[in-house]
Amino acid sequence: MTQHRETHPSHGGGHAHDHGPGHAHHGHSHGHDTELDWGRLAPLLESQAEVAGAAYREAAAWLGTLVPASGVRRLLDVGSGPGVITAVLAEAFPYAEAVAVDGTPELLERARARAEAQGLGARVATLRAELPEETGSLGEADLLWAGNSLHHIGDQGAALADFAKLIRPGGLVALVEGGLAPRHLPRDIGIGRPGLEARLDAEHADWFARMRAELPGSTREPDDWRALFVAAGLTPAGTRTFLVDVPAPVPQVVRELAVSHFERLREGLGEHVGAEDRATLDRLLDPADEQSLHHRTDLFHLTAHTVHTARKG
Repeated sequence: MTQHRETHPSHGGGHAHDHGPGHAHHGHSHGHDTELDWGRLAPLLESQAEVAGAAYREAAAWLGTLVPASGVRRLLDVGSGPGVITAVLAEAFPYAEAVAVDGTPELLERARARAEAQGLGARVATLRAELPEETGSLGEADLLWAGNSLHHIGDQGAALADFAKLIRPGGLVALVEGGLAPRHLPRDIGIGRPGLEARLDAEHADWFARMRAELPGSTREPDDWRALFVAAGLTPAGTRTFLVDVPAPVPQVVRELAVSHFERLREGLGEHVGAEDRATLDRLLDPADEQSLHHRTDLFHLTAHTVHTARKG
């Protein structure tokens, strides 16, 4: 499993929030999820996580109020993707060995290179593992972070119970799940029918439900993370949401991120999108069109990532 898959069409976490046909956050590689080429998506995953960097540093600092930094000797970033968040966690918990866990070798390579470049190579390790089958091979930890990766496992409750077994007494599990889908455009963009992103969100929700239903061992449960924590033998320790807000005019990296996001939406949702909205997407993606994402002055990036935590008694 690969993390911070913010690559779905527009679900937005782990780092970036990707969950699907057009989003990008972590990477597994099993079941029907293998259609997502996480290695190819690596640059997008990195950009998403870097744009959300301030929010994730704020989240890591909050975790430090729940579990003392001096008490975290080993942390797992489950579904780490290219390791952007692994490095953030390593900096926030300076006494810990930080382990980037992912199923995609290309992403782990990038995680290693990033750690070296940031002077964290001595404390950041990588571990290739397919979840949930190999969860038991991850070893014990004082902190387990799963950013937008748990929803890529069919039986989330069972996976969370397996995570709980890895946590040492007093340790913490932190899940990035939910939050708010990203917004990049105003309601009325001057072309097509107003409310394009709201309709794309609805189509993405249907896609996400299909993706979940097709996962091996898929079990439908409400997204009641507190109840799932309790069922796994953990004690809920708090939930907070962290805002990513880049107003117009955006820097070039955010513009490129928006173009990639809408390209994946167009490709992943395909015929599920109405003809008028498909035509609007085509215009938004055409560099020669003055109304496109490449030229718009009203483009922004707004999303929110929710972190749910629980402690091992």
